[in-house]
Amino acid sequence: MPESRAGTRGLPKIRRSIMLGHVSFGVSDLERSVAFYDAALAPLGLTRVWTNPNAVGYGYPSQGDLLALKKQSGAIRPPGPGFHLAFNARTHAAVDSFHTAALKTGGTDNGRPGLRPHYGPDYYAAFVIDPDGHRIEAVFQKKNVPVLQEGY
Repeated sequence: MPESRAGTRGLPKIRRSIMLGHVSFGVSDLERSVAFYDAALAPLGLTRVWTNPNAVGYGYPSQGDLLALKKQSGAIRPPGPGFHLAFNARTHAAVDSFHTAALKTGGTDNGRPGLRPHYGPDYYAAFVIDPDGHRIEAVFQKKNVPVLQEGY
């Protein structure tokens, strides 16, 4: 029987739980950004799923991209305060490893790993700024542990 909730009837099951297809960031130095995101996203189970000379895509192995990085020839202007991209983590340790790897590969600390009870009782997160100024986060919440398909 089809899903009875409004707006989900007839959609493939994988799309019912995912709001966005992907997000793209412009970057000034693709090689530097690839080194940063390869390291920072690995603890979260994300890897490069496609590469071309001017862009790369990150997602779960054998699946589509969630984040695309695209080399830009002009100035990079990340979104201002209030915008950041949060990636789900499977454990507190994954959040910690994300933060450590990001700082070792050119990221800037924007909030050390720890509980953020003002966001929820089990909201454990770390915040960093990538080499181009994009704000990213890794977060573990029991209710949001990623359900991954084959291969992870």
